[in-house]
Amino acid sequence: MPPKTAKKLLCNKLEDLSAENFKRFRTELVDRKDGVRMIQVEGKDVLEVSEVMVNVYTERNALKVAEEILREIRCKQDADELAEEAKKAGLCSSDGSSDEEHFVDRHRDELIQRVTTVPSILDKLLNAKVIQAETYDEIMSLRPTQAQMRRLYRDIGGGGRSAKDLFLQILKDQQRFLIDDLMKN
Repeated sequence: MPPKTAKKLLCNKLEDLSAENFKRFRTELVDRKDGVRMIQVEGKDVLEVSEVMVNVYTERNALKVAEEILREIRCKQDADELAEEAKKAGLCSSDGSSDEEHFVDRHRDELIQRVTTVPSILDKLLNAKVIQAETYDEIMSLRPTQAQMRRLYRDIGGGGRSAKDLFLQILKDQQRFLIDDLMKN
């Protein structure tokens, strides 16, 4: 019977990797520049790395990220097995998750109108290397905040789902009541 949680499933798959492949996995995870820092995973075991991934990416997305990384480090069979096990457990499917509209896309208009802390959001995205310094400066020069948010959306879209996940996490941290309100609707 497959494990019930994404963390268990991820932990089991990472335990199957050789020491060298696990090291490569951790390196690729940090190289993605979308939320995981070296200090979070350096010298950590599979359980700790699994916990970090679930905390940073959410359960559903942690499996997708792990699958992508396994493919990048040429562990295709492990990636295929992880995708199949996740699908069987009802936790994720490679083909379905990309079709689902992301929260920040679904609530784009509301977020553009209601987000007020654009500079601090930009600071976090710049630190995570989701946007570049030049983009940061261009967005900061725009007025009003709605124009800043529209431009930010244009740049976040190019970063894919991982960039949107990080953007959402920043919004949850800085605009908690707004995000709670949107999640209810």
